[in-house]
Amino acid sequence: MFEIIFLGTSASAPSVRRGLSSLIVKHDEYRFLVDCGEGTQRQILRSGVGFKRLTRVLLTHGHLDHILGLGGLLSTFMRWEAIDELEVFGGRSTLDRVHDLLYDVVLRGAKPHTTLHLREIKPGVIFEADDFTITAFPVTHRGPDCLGYLFEEKPHRPFLADKAEALGVPAGPERRDLINGKTLRLPDGRRIQPDEVLGPLQRGTRLAIVGDTGRTDNLTEVCKDVDALIIESTYLEAEVDMARRFAHLTAHQAAELAKRANVKQLLLTHISRRYREKDVVAEAREIFPNTAVVRDFDTFQIKRSTK
Repeated sequence: MFEIIFLGTSASAPSVRRGLSSLIVKHDEYRFLVDCGEGTQRQILRSGVGFKRLTRVLLTHGHLDHILGLGGLLSTFMRWEAIDELEVFGGRSTLDRVHDLLYDVVLRGAKPHTTLHLREIKPGVIFEADDFTITAFPVTHRGPDCLGYLFEEKPHRPFLADKAEALGVPAGPERRDLINGKTLRLPDGRRIQPDEVLGPLQRGTRLAIVGDTGRTDNLTEVCKDVDALIIESTYLEAEVDMARRFAHLTAHQAAELAKRANVKQLLLTHISRRYREKDVVAEAREIFPNTAVVRDFDTFQIKRSTK
């Protein structure tokens, strides 16, 4: 399961109710900040999440409404927070702009107390833990090195507690050993094999985060069958020509992608102040009913669909 906390959901400029692009993805003890628009650190505080373990930032691209909050975040980390290390992941051109912001504006020759890593990435697996991976994939927006991120739990075999109970397997490390593929010997001499208490292999939860994009035809395969798709919806179809000019999507286009890719849930963000939320969601739901227009501080638990 992945938990999503939306911190900023506005397009290009903040509104009274929406901050600039940022969200947190949580998985067990891991936390990832995806984009960091202006005001993100205040949104983190308002959300109640806090800064603990929030040491990895994944950037979709280098536009200011997606990176400007990094200056304040690093400044706070250096002064008040016990954060020893900050990793910022992004494409080359994105990190060039981040470097200028952090080293030329925030630090101005000073050495950061927090160890700062600017990690250039290309499409492919960029992070791997014991039970999930993060894969970067190319996205078409204005400028080079735009990326989306696919969070995937690794396939696993569920532990069948009722079968373990019937076999007399005690709760505790013995069950963990069976889950890890080890044979268990019980006090009465019986040997329990992992296959006796593990179900068939199941795929894990899959979450795709696209960010800003002007195309969807190149995203169908990477988004195929994901349990949730987070993607921008800056315009309505009535202004599709403007969307095309600025390399953004309409709600209609985002919903078409979700339908085509057999997405389970569509979460629309990057909402323009020019539209009413109900009009955005209505346009998308005509094509893809399981759509939500997200708001700042909305939280979603993304689980593997069994359908």
